[in-house]
Amino acid sequence: MIILPRELFSDQPANGLPLQDQPSPEQPSKTVEPSHLFVRERPPVALNDGALAASSESAEGLPSVTELEQTLTRLVRRVAALIQVEKCVFLLYDRERDLLVARTPTLGLTNDQIKQIKSMRLSPKQGLSGEVFTSGEQRLVPDAKHSIIDPVWVERLEIRNVLAHPLVIEHHDEHRRVTNREIVGVLHVINKRDGGDFTPDDQRMVSVMARQIAAVITNAQLYLRLTEEKEHLQATLQSLMAGVVMVESNGDISLINPAARHIFGLSSTKAMGDKYSEAIPNVEVVEMLRVAVEDGEESEIELEMIPHGASEPRIFQGQTAFVRSEDGRNAVIGVVAIFNDITEIRNVERMKTAFVSTVSHELRTPLTSIKGFISTLLQDTDGYYDDATRVEFYGIIDAECDRLQRLIEDLLNVSRIESGRALQMNWGVFDPLPIVEKVIHAQGSYTDRHKFILKMTGDRLLEPMLGDSDKFDQILTNLLSNAVKYSPNGGDITVSLSTDEDNLYLSVRDEGIGIPSNKIARIFEKFERVDDRDTRQAGGTGIGLFLVKHLVERHEGTIHVESELGQGSDFLVELPLRPAQADVELQQLNDAANGRFNAP
Repeated sequence: MIILPRELFSDQPANGLPLQDQPSPEQPSKTVEPSHLFVRERPPVALNDGALAASSESAEGLPSVTELEQTLTRLVRRVAALIQVEKCVFLLYDRERDLLVARTPTLGLTNDQIKQIKSMRLSPKQGLSGEVFTSGEQRLVPDAKHSIIDPVWVERLEIRNVLAHPLVIEHHDEHRRVTNREIVGVLHVINKRDGGDFTPDDQRMVSVMARQIAAVITNAQLYLRLTEEKEHLQATLQSLMAGVVMVESNGDISLINPAARHIFGLSSTKAMGDKYSEAIPNVEVVEMLRVAVEDGEESEIELEMIPHGASEPRIFQGQTAFVRSEDGRNAVIGVVAIFNDITEIRNVERMKTAFVSTVSHELRTPLTSIKGFISTLLQDTDGYYDDATRVEFYGIIDAECDRLQRLIEDLLNVSRIESGRALQMNWGVFDPLPIVEKVIHAQGSYTDRHKFILKMTGDRLLEPMLGDSDKFDQILTNLLSNAVKYSPNGGDITVSLSTDEDNLYLSVRDEGIGIPSNKIARIFEKFERVDDRDTRQAGGTGIGLFLVKHLVERHEGTIHVESELGQGSDFLVELPLRPAQADVELQQLNDAANGRFNAP
């Protein structure tokens, strides 16, 4: 790090010369906009308190950006006072855009001139500034009108003569030997006062002051790198969904992010600097931190608690890890605890366990029925059952086989969806009404407590549609099966159909138990079921509506539900009569077929 001379932070000149020649406070040239000097415009990082201040320890010992800007302003004024010039302007090199860009603070410029230089963008290979930047040497221009300076800027800044000097940063090794010199900009002192000319003493003085300005810029760039790293860390911790708490070796909390405050119900003014045993209200967490801080053991726990403002308990996984120093000793300087909300993971695990059990039951039920009737028929060697009874048995066996096939097909489709593969569609034109009537008849054979009603609404006749007839059958079968299952006391199940020029509208309404309001948003998720005492014996895997949603979307349609607890549910489906994707895929199939047919 470059150490700046103490006198650079003083308002008194280094050589004791009076400063009466510098611009007065009323002069517009004293307008300084330090924020434009070093910092690129970026959104501010909002901090709710000082909780993340610990991450700024690495910046200790450096002057702040404000101090650096004030120092640079004083240096610019001192240049003007010592060399007796009217104006000072400097350009910094923008590496990303490969341009020399004018920066404030400036001196001696009017408000209009300050506005104009903000737009100054010069090539580092052209003009006076480019020549100084490229060569790394000072240049004196005694007559600006007859020079390589752009006449536009000569006129705008009213330049008579100018002394330009490169701003050079020196990099040193551990023995303070210069290893590299980097030119970061160009300083311009403009118009010797009283119409005078620049002298060799002026040139030497500018060289000295340019080195001091470069030193300030070096410190500013280092500070800004550390500041940006700190702000990046702060923004990361602020946005984390996981709770983070850092405890020092003496038990004081040195860092806590908003997620952790929310979990433990801590206000923005509490916890920082407090003992963890006093600030954290959860006994299990306090014990986990004690084991880490006092016993020197990292650990992991799983706890159930109700976060501040929540109505239901959540499951959190907490784990501790040691924070070690980076000075080579690898000493433990604190403990960080991270708390992840794993409620959804545990819920899915429970649902998967219940799903496996349910699927086993669902597979066993039709197999038991099939085996029972097959065994009965095989044992009837004396012809006890007449032909009509045998046909009835065959019909039951066939229906149970269909039920088993549907379940297996549903499981395979869910597997395809989870693996990211699109459901294979067999596009074709079909009449939806016969399929609806067939599904209603099939579902009616499974229950004697429900009455199925088919309603045709609207003035238009049902039109043939382009789609996958088997998938359409699956959509309606799952919706009707769901209506039967969640209407344990029976009642009407109404299927309504209508079309317009573009769409088919399908509605399945039951008079069942309905869906709680907190379940409606998730009813189409995998394994999601309405858990009711009257419906637990009805079976079901919890994948029916999940599959229905994907089948509807594969037809480029939409589905939603309207339900009131205790009053039943109404599932509303809208399907286009001619999905755009169907036309595309059919055309691709036709092109492929024609290609094979025309191949030599």
